[in-house]
Amino acid sequence: MADFEFAFARRTRLRGGDELTTILAGSPPGVLSMTGGFPNPATFPTDEVDEIAARLLRDDAAVALQYTPTAGIASVREYLIDRQEQLQGRRPAFDELIVTSGGMECIALMCQALIDRGDTIAVEAPSYLGALMAFGGAEADVVAIAMDDDGLVVDDLAERLAAGLRPKFLYTIPEYQNPTGRTLPLARRHQLVEACRRHGVLIFEDVAYRELSFDGTSLPTLWSLAPDVVVQAGTFSKSFFPGVRLGWATGPSELITELAAAKLNTDQCAGGLGQRLVEEYGRAGGFERHLPAARKLYASHWAALSAALRHHMPERCTWTEPTGGFLAWLTLPEELDVFTMRPAAIGAGVAYVPGPPFHVGDEGRNSMRLSFSHLSEIELQTAVQRLAGVVRGALGDPTTVTRAGRR
Repeated sequence: MADFEFAFARRTRLRGGDELTTILAGSPPGVLSMTGGFPNPATFPTDEVDEIAARLLRDDAAVALQYTPTAGIASVREYLIDRQEQLQGRRPAFDELIVTSGGMECIALMCQALIDRGDTIAVEAPSYLGALMAFGGAEADVVAIAMDDDGLVVDDLAERLAAGLRPKFLYTIPEYQNPTGRTLPLARRHQLVEACRRHGVLIFEDVAYRELSFDGTSLPTLWSLAPDVVVQAGTFSKSFFPGVRLGWATGPSELITELAAAKLNTDQCAGGLGQRLVEEYGRAGGFERHLPAARKLYASHWAALSAALRHHMPERCTWTEPTGGFLAWLTLPEELDVFTMRPAAIGAGVAYVPGPPFHVGDEGRNSMRLSFSHLSEIELQTAVQRLAGVVRGALGDPTTVTRAGRR
């Protein structure tokens, strides 16, 4: 058999991806998976989508099934512009918004449009695995900025910028961050905008989970606070369904123009059927009708996971407490290694994502990401009980340690 490894591009050795492949592949039978940030199928508006799709195929096939303009169907962009004004209190101009094939494509387009080999990108530590893969594949020099319980430590970033750090952009997830579930407070948002504006640094804001706050409230986006220095990427994978593969980017017109040009070298245009599904569903008030139930479901799932962590996890284990989204970050005692533990966890019937792939370096070996969106409340309780048993075993403590009410 011929060996073509000699022909592989340099970037194939830089982009990683084993963990993401594992997440998307799912878990073996009998294993309760807390890996993927997958929306719960109970939130999929199947009846409404069925009706809309049938109508589009009957009445609008020439648009819905055809190639579309690279920046998106004009009526879809107009709807998305209206929606940003409704949700964020600021209206982008027509040339300040582009339709993308999901949020991940926007990340790839940012790399194509802005990043040359060796350029610097600043990220939160830890950060979204998919983004880190894209930045690695672009051969960027990725620099980690510290986080605490309130998200990105803006003082750390400001000190680095004052010392001469000049990233092409800062990538940040202000709400219910992937992987930690943390949310950046309003005061820090203002500080972040001020620091980046002062030093001429572009902010790349990912709002994938923003509409899934447990109580329905939200803070101002970075883009709404500073549209001159922010490019925002959004997706309908969490609020509608992932199969639609649709998102958007909004920001300064000259940057959006470059993203559209880069898109000519990827898929050339987002799927017309998905675009029209989102538009028709949105114009009919579908998001306003269905998102409250989704928020309630995810809040209930987090409550179940939180209670199980408090009840079952041994001493010295800590975790974040998200107020929205799908994800929480569990930190174990320093002497434990989540990679070493993983075979035992799979054997016990529970799966998680280890912490190191979310870091630029090799940090996070005693941390893991837990998703609470997809499993039922009972399954979450069982999963945590299994995981706690594995942790106790790794600590050499066979006893059950419970302290209700402990964070």
